[in-house]
Amino acid sequence: MERREFLTVTGTALVLGRTVGRSDGLTDGAFSPTVRPSDRQTPSLGPATFAQRISRAQDELKSRKLDLLVVEPSTNFQYFTGYNPGRSERLILLMIPVGRAPVIVCPSFEVERIKRNTVISDARGWEEHENPWTLVGKAAGPSGVVGIEPTSSYQSYRRLARTLPGWRFEDGALVTERLRIIKSPEEIALIRQAIAATEASIAATFAQLAVGMSERDVSALLSREMAGRGSPGGGLVQFGTSSALPHGGPSAGQLTRETVVLIDAGSRVEGYTSDITRTIWFGDAPSDEFKKVYNIVHDAQTAAIENAKPGVTQCQQVDRAARKVITDAGYGQYFTHRLGHGMGMDGHEPPYMVEGNTTVLEPGIVFTDEPGIYQLGKFGVRIEDDCMMTANGVEVLSHRPAKL
Repeated sequence: MERREFLTVTGTALVLGRTVGRSDGLTDGAFSPTVRPSDRQTPSLGPATFAQRISRAQDELKSRKLDLLVVEPSTNFQYFTGYNPGRSERLILLMIPVGRAPVIVCPSFEVERIKRNTVISDARGWEEHENPWTLVGKAAGPSGVVGIEPTSSYQSYRRLARTLPGWRFEDGALVTERLRIIKSPEEIALIRQAIAATEASIAATFAQLAVGMSERDVSALLSREMAGRGSPGGGLVQFGTSSALPHGGPSAGQLTRETVVLIDAGSRVEGYTSDITRTIWFGDAPSDEFKKVYNIVHDAQTAAIENAKPGVTQCQQVDRAARKVITDAGYGQYFTHRLGHGMGMDGHEPPYMVEGNTTVLEPGIVFTDEPGIYQLGKFGVRIEDDCMMTANGVEVLSHRPAKL
């Protein structure tokens, strides 16, 4: 069989393949990887969505006996306001109190930008010659317990402690993680769009592989394919022995025939991400060893999906189910990372599918299932799909590749 002919059969099949437990009414044959996100109606994350998030945050604060949540520009800032203005030496701080409307403290010249791009109407500006923390103190009040968003800078924490001497400080991670870990239908719709764009981009990239291309060449091609679908992103591209490095960077080597190509990619739609890995054989026919390893990894992924039950299964148990398959096949030492991670506005976010994590998988949790076998000096195989726990079990949001 000619190289291009075989690549069409194996590469495209590995990208599209079959799916498990889809709930959107699509059959395998109905899926079109060329659908662009712009071709579908984009759900609106309007003011009502963010008002609900603020309200839920206040309820969560109250239940944890916290009086205030402070958030610097970050993913969590965007989650609550619809916008991330970015951090600089000038303070911008979101303050969500219990029982009162949220406030953003920002430079005076940024007030208009903040009001135009966020849903927060109370933006309080400070002039360049003023101390911004004075505004923070006035907005906070005399005393209470404040939760600090987990990515806040140490410098800001120190300034906040000096500004609010009557307050006690707690880690706000439990608040933000609890709110974000369960995805709403609007969030799931955006994640589906990012997945569709990523799957189509990977398939298009595989179809254009040619001898002599470098990993950087293919990575650039992948990014162009994503950008052309209105879903910017990129990913890792690894050839041959490089594929045995779970997070290997681009090498100077050129693509040759009869070798492994691994692409781990993600793209973004309106702030929501995807994360998909596909491993193919570039050449006339895959080696027997590649087929064996590939199918073991596929079986491990299936075990994780089939053993996960809503409200019952812990994250560590999903990892164990997949790891047992690989270990029983004699490759346990080559599965060197956790099974997966949560996914949403951040490519990697809680919960993590790893030994020791007793978090129970609830409906609405989105996570990756990405077992791998990495034999240094030979090749690596990883298959990664994006999944969601539902009331009936795991739904695979992406399209699983078939076994070889």
